[in-house]
Amino acid sequence: MHPRLELRNICKRYPGVVANDDVSLSIQPGEIHAVLGENGAGKSTLMKIIYGAAQADSGEIFCDGNPIAAHNPATSRALGIEMVYQHFALFESVSVVENIALSASSAFHLPSLADKIRELSLRYGMPIDPHRQVHDLSVGERQRVEIVRCLLQAPKLLILDEPTSVLTPQAVVKLFETLRQLAAEGCSIVYISHKLDEVQELCDTATVLRNGKVTGTARPKETTSLELARMMVGSKLPEMHVSPPTPSEKPVLEVNNLSVKARDHFGVNLKDVSFNVHGGEIVGLAGVSGNGQAELIALLSGERTHHNNDAIRICGTAAARLRADERRKLGLAFVPEERLGRGAVPSHTLWENAVLTAHRFGTVRKGLVDRRRASAFAAGIIDRFKVKANGAGSTAQSLSGGNLQKFIVGREIALEPKLLLVSQPTWGVDVGASAFIRQTIVDLSRAGAAVLVVSEELDELFEICDRLLVICQGRVSPPLVRKTTDREEVGLLMTGRTMSTDQMASGSGDVALQN
Repeated sequence: MHPRLELRNICKRYPGVVANDDVSLSIQPGEIHAVLGENGAGKSTLMKIIYGAAQADSGEIFCDGNPIAAHNPATSRALGIEMVYQHFALFESVSVVENIALSASSAFHLPSLADKIRELSLRYGMPIDPHRQVHDLSVGERQRVEIVRCLLQAPKLLILDEPTSVLTPQAVVKLFETLRQLAAEGCSIVYISHKLDEVQELCDTATVLRNGKVTGTARPKETTSLELARMMVGSKLPEMHVSPPTPSEKPVLEVNNLSVKARDHFGVNLKDVSFNVHGGEIVGLAGVSGNGQAELIALLSGERTHHNNDAIRICGTAAARLRADERRKLGLAFVPEERLGRGAVPSHTLWENAVLTAHRFGTVRKGLVDRRRASAFAAGIIDRFKVKANGAGSTAQSLSGGNLQKFIVGREIALEPKLLLVSQPTWGVDVGASAFIRQTIVDLSRAGAAVLVVSEELDELFEICDRLLVICQGRVSPPLVRKTTDREEVGLLMTGRTMSTDQMASGSGDVALQN
């Protein structure tokens, strides 16, 4: 039997970097094959070459024993190869069903396609409304659209890049059941993830890349996560040190009975949201994507204002009516979940992107940008956070997703904020860099800053947070002490299963922790 996919001596070079250096691997029919490596190791480039979105400089690709010459994504889809990118390829101005229809290779009936999307998304535990406009969707919901789009094609080879970063533990279990069923039916799966426990549970084989080269293969079920991580980074992993919190007497962030209607029919109304974050502690907000996180973050960051100025207080100052720049003057720093477009301007250089939020730190003098200082500031972030880039003059879009994330997080932490609001801090970031970013966030909090982390990754929240909140259908639960709760309880709260029916109907905003 021929391999479903075989790569022989694939090489790909870009100016100043060798992305893939003599890469060879083989994937059998029905095999779930992990591709592991640090950010910038060459994983994304290799996947683009397989999918036809990039062309190798040299090497050969075979599908079911047949050579594939220079090809494009349409050719790959005709061969049964589907891919979910880390950065999604969706048109924002049209609906979910229209986006999926645009990729259809044959005639379709739009209402029937919408029904198929709804049915398939519910079956796989990733519910999505086919008639919602994509520009109204969160990052997590967009990922669901991409996964469902691929599954509708009954693929022979499915490439998934960080597919579980926005799912609850229960939904991950459902997705894994789906992937195993697909594999049992003969579909090969290429699985890219930085969650090594997932790789060990799901994958049959793993190919490890480092600096563009294959450094080894492993059977994840027979290998420890520590051994896999060391194969990826080539050295000892950094260890997390989370000392006990010493919360400040007064909260740095206060949210008081915050209610707001969504801007459109498909958004989520926030209802009586109340919580606080003290200096010296990290509070985590867990929830399935699309349950009001985007609306809450917009109100906290200043992207959207609120008529009741006292509904949000920063360092004791009523701030709900303040603009984003006015809140930054109070000490707020913000890392959005969407890296390209909101966290950074794709076509601008790293030093230009640094100026966007660091203009009060000597990068702008008398109204003029000081390029030397701005470049030095950006270079300091690149060095401190080990960002793989060709200097401060590199454009944001030239970096891998994980490296751009390291730069954006580093930029905001370098501002020494009193309050850090960070959404998905390590989404798509490799295991070594994730540990470094998390440790830096912990150190920032222990130095006195208040930190609110919004994340769908429960492992991340349980590792660094002191208290946990859960958002579901626009309501936020009472705080849970991280040491006295567990993933199952939080996961159930994320689905709303422990919410009191009476409370849901009354809109009291309180969530009962029921046994």
